[in-house]
Amino acid sequence: MSSRIFNPSMSRRTLIAGLAGLSAAGVLAGCSNDDSSSSAGSSSGSASGATFKIGGIGPTTGAAAIYGNAVKNGAQIAVDEINAEGGDIQFELNFQDDENDAERSVNAYNNLKDWGMQILMGTVTTTPCVAVSSETNADNMFQITPSGSSTDVIGGQPDADGNISTPRKENVFQMCFTDPNQGAASAQYISEQALGTKIAIIYNNSDTYSTGIYNSFKAEAEADGLEIVSETTFTDDSATDFSVQLNDAKNAGADLVFLPIYYTPISLILTQANQMGYAPKWFGVDGMDGLLTVEGFDTSLAEGCMLLTPFVATAEDEATQDFVAKFEEVASETPNQFAADAYDCIYALKSALEQAGVTPDTDYSDICDALVEVFTSGDFSFTGLTTAGEAATWSDTGEISKQPMGMVIQDGVYMPLDA
Repeated sequence: MSSRIFNPSMSRRTLIAGLAGLSAAGVLAGCSNDDSSSSAGSSSGSASGATFKIGGIGPTTGAAAIYGNAVKNGAQIAVDEINAEGGDIQFELNFQDDENDAERSVNAYNNLKDWGMQILMGTVTTTPCVAVSSETNADNMFQITPSGSSTDVIGGQPDADGNISTPRKENVFQMCFTDPNQGAASAQYISEQALGTKIAIIYNNSDTYSTGIYNSFKAEAEADGLEIVSETTFTDDSATDFSVQLNDAKNAGADLVFLPIYYTPISLILTQANQMGYAPKWFGVDGMDGLLTVEGFDTSLAEGCMLLTPFVATAEDEATQDFVAKFEEVASETPNQFAADAYDCIYALKSALEQAGVTPDTDYSDICDALVEVFTSGDFSFTGLTTAGEAATWSDTGEISKQPMGMVIQDGVYMPLDA
């Protein structure tokens, strides 16, 4: 696969000024709120004052809980490992539930500020992450999200007409691929591997995540000469009956259906397609991860489903297998890419803090300035579970440069497409 998709430009802003005069100022006092549902979090680590306070936000209850709990557990494993080493960098993690709701997510952020958060690892889902990243940007709180993939999270990205509606949020970075990158890379992969001749797309036009991937997929597919024969939509309110979309794809002769959506509607689409005798190839993105865990879903229908992902739990390297074993012990399930991205977020923060030379008594804003300088410097890179064994870097746009892997579900597990 061409590397141009996942190597964003390094020239959109100058490097932030170097850290000047680290101070022992107190942590930020945020606006408190009375939302009891977001005040109960989890924390670990020493409370001696020698630890960096890391906040986390994501859905641990509700329809998107599989993502939030994966991130929470993956990050906690990394924190526990780092603290057990007893080095100079120690972490305390406080993870708040936002139920995949933007308002609750902002409330959780305010709670974490009151707690004394110095760095935010989150949020997990895109719409809440867009809202919270505006808050962290105003506060100059460093934020790295494992999975908030919209370009609106980081800002500074032009739309289809070349206009930049959201200025760059210079404090925000992503461990995940952006939505445009996922869409373009998927189209490239389908074209290069000749996976389909007639392509249908079913996407959620009420969801920023889905529409962002759809737009970039369509543009790249047309550039690569793929024939798109069906484009149909649904909304969150109509995500139960997909007979219209499936009949349109079937009647158009689509032999591959691209699904830039989350796993719950995908499970319904596969079930309904099977009932009507329609069996094309299915290709998804990171939102498909979790399909095998849907309660009541016949997982045999997922056989042959393809997706691009930066992580696969069946990889045989020691680091992956050690992480998988620990995650299964904690969560009683196999980790998905969201868990691995969160794990990598914590270790990337550790590496950057070490390079920056800041200490836990440093003011959160000074920590942010120092981390931004490190993340956008030419000599900082990170190798983790989700970087395919290669050193990943960040551009000054906040995007990460790393390569995805093509995976297919075989016998109930993810396997490399090129195996």
